[in-house]
Amino acid sequence: MADVVAEVAGRTLKLTNLEKVLYPSGFTKGEVIDYYRTVAPVLLPHLARRPVTRVRFPHGTTGASFFEKNVPAGAPPWLQRQIVDGSEGEVVYPLVDGVPALVYLANLAALELHSTQWRTPDPDAAVRLSPEVLVDQVVVDLDPGAGVTMPLIATAALLVAGELGAAGLAAFAKTSGSKGIQVYAPVQPTPAGDALGYVQGLAEALVSRHPELFVTAIGRDARVGRILLDVNQNLPGRTTVSVYSLRARDTPTVSAPVTWEEVEAAADGAQLSFTAPEVLARVESRGDLFSGLLAQRRGVLPARP
Repeated sequence: MADVVAEVAGRTLKLTNLEKVLYPSGFTKGEVIDYYRTVAPVLLPHLARRPVTRVRFPHGTTGASFFEKNVPAGAPPWLQRQIVDGSEGEVVYPLVDGVPALVYLANLAALELHSTQWRTPDPDAAVRLSPEVLVDQVVVDLDPGAGVTMPLIATAALLVAGELGAAGLAAFAKTSGSKGIQVYAPVQPTPAGDALGYVQGLAEALVSRHPELFVTAIGRDARVGRILLDVNQNLPGRTTVSVYSLRARDTPTVSAPVTWEEVEAAADGAQLSFTAPEVLARVESRGDLFSGLLAQRRGVLPARP
């Protein structure tokens, strides 16, 4: 198919190689773009004012890929920027503030979108990364080691949710789109250093109570048969795969929000993985299952457990 010039919400975009297959299952670049365009109403509120790192797969998921933080060379002037000053120096991230930005990035084969736990207070002012940056959500990333299957991961997610609930925090789950589950809680604006300390304490408590299930050591040998509680996703300089982002697998799986009833069923052996078409059908019938992360009423992060 020849290149297409399309009008997207008032912006003119040149879309290229739409028939190029990006997933071994046959999912094409055109289908990637259409997925992001269609899922935009529920995805964009979660990305609003969050710097976005992309993982690009110009030759498909079986080819070479690369992380991209800075705004791509040649990006249109209307693509909103956020300057972030951190340990790597100054990075100019894109802010995905509308459907045109989503479609623009998808056209670059940016299959995966990873975002921060904080929102910029002012896109026109640089943000300096420090423990004082205010986050509005915390995340516990459950990363399974070798030999760990979904029933055990789902059981672990239920234990994490129980700990958060006991602390007065509302817990929401999503699949990673790969092998794990991620549990989030919306919080009132809190310094990132305090949020990290709380999640570290929660992880240490879980390891103490369930040493046969959890570890906080990153080494692969320590994780065999166990689940890593990856607390470092709460560092102000880190990003986590966004809800509704595609993942680079054989099929176009998605980091999909799920209900706790579905997690309970997965602990009993039910399937807990969703592709892009399945996620679009879920959104159409059930809305945004992650909308609780956007609630105005947020939990107060307690002291470190």
